[in-house]
Amino acid sequence: MSLKPLCVDLDGSLTPIDTLWEGCLKLIRSNPAYLGKMLYWLFLGKAQFKQQVSKRIRLDPDLLPYTATLLDYLRSQKQAGRHICLVTAANTEIATAIANKLGLFDKVLASDGRTNLGGKAKSARLVEEYGENGFVYAGNAGVDMVVWRHADAAIVVNAAPKIKRQLNRRNIKIEAEFSIASDGLLRNLLRNMRPHQWAKNSLLFVPIFLAPTQPSSAWLNVVLGFIAFSLTASSIYIINDLFDLEADRKHLTKRNRPFASGALPIPLGVTVIPLLLLIAGILAWHINSIFILLLVFYVILTTAYSINLKLRALVDVFTLAMLYTLRIIAGVFAADIEVSHWLVAFSVFFFLSFAFAKRYSELHNLAEAGDLTAGTRGYVVSDLPIISLFGVTSSYLSIMIMILYTHDLQASLLYTEPMWLWGISIVMLFWVSRIWLLAYRGHMDEDPVLFALRDKMSYLAAFLVAISFWLAR
Repeated sequence: MSLKPLCVDLDGSLTPIDTLWEGCLKLIRSNPAYLGKMLYWLFLGKAQFKQQVSKRIRLDPDLLPYTATLLDYLRSQKQAGRHICLVTAANTEIATAIANKLGLFDKVLASDGRTNLGGKAKSARLVEEYGENGFVYAGNAGVDMVVWRHADAAIVVNAAPKIKRQLNRRNIKIEAEFSIASDGLLRNLLRNMRPHQWAKNSLLFVPIFLAPTQPSSAWLNVVLGFIAFSLTASSIYIINDLFDLEADRKHLTKRNRPFASGALPIPLGVTVIPLLLLIAGILAWHINSIFILLLVFYVILTTAYSINLKLRALVDVFTLAMLYTLRIIAGVFAADIEVSHWLVAFSVFFFLSFAFAKRYSELHNLAEAGDLTAGTRGYVVSDLPIISLFGVTSSYLSIMIMILYTHDLQASLLYTEPMWLWGISIVMLFWVSRIWLLAYRGHMDEDPVLFALRDKMSYLAAFLVAISFWLAR
């Protein structure tokens, strides 16, 4: 007996992503002005909306993630001579491109400018094509239940447990089940928020640690400021990941990020972003108006860096140094203490060195891979010598500023034994020298901050700095 035709859903099933959401994000990334046009297209109906989006963007089928176990099953069914149809509410241009890439489908049924082939419309079209109970349908969501009711059997793909329970209650036979291994939505969301990067926001505590005794209210404000900056940073990471989906999928390791791999749905990210920013805004409101402005400036500068500034040589490293220094300034205003120009000057040069070390490591990795003509973010491998010169010079200038501060009148008023501050300068001089030596040898990854968080010698250096500071007090 011949096998009944197998009809496969696209979004959420054949691929774990939603191609319409991806198309919208790609369109907005290409030109933010399209956001206004998209609101108008929605009034024309779903079919026209999808048509207008698909006319202006192209999703690369070679880069999309697919449900590998389902693909293997489709290949085996194809070899057995089974008729396979791709049926989707996505626009026909996207569906056809994916079908041509995979080479598994005998027919493609998809939305066009007049009909949105989803839900009841999809069910009616399949019954028209293959007859009542004349096909097997592979889907993933509750909206597919209306199709399964008219199918001979169901193939359940990447579905929640309740979908299977609903099929069992309706006595719908399940031919097969497939899913993508996942850590769960909450765990993947937390992973995408990059909590390990929050360590950078501990810079907000630097001014209050260095200042004389502060009231508990000042400490509370800094804690709130730390949380506000961390949540804001996480929202920006999500924005970046949503706009860099194709670029991440081309990367050896970034392709496994939750949004790029399809482990997290795009609508969840779009929902979480304003929620995180809202909470951060409420916390900032409880601190003071200047802190709010600094947080807004941080968002603007980080977004500008992600979209454009990171691609411009020298502008990128100066922007990174500014972002680090901005955290320290925010800590000053959160604690409501006097701004130390020495601290700001030290921060600028110190973090400028960090930024150069980051670029040096990226280029060094390219050179080690033998790709001597490649470049990254406005630099080429031949820039390695000058970048190391800029970086080492910046780090040593930051130590010189620290030494000059040790002999400043302001330091003698704040510390009972300011000469112990020399201990900080010596330890920091050793530490930055070691960082650059390791970078030169290729023993440091592409982010010096994350390297320091995993480096035992860095923790020892931090301990010695703390001891020197305590003795100076």
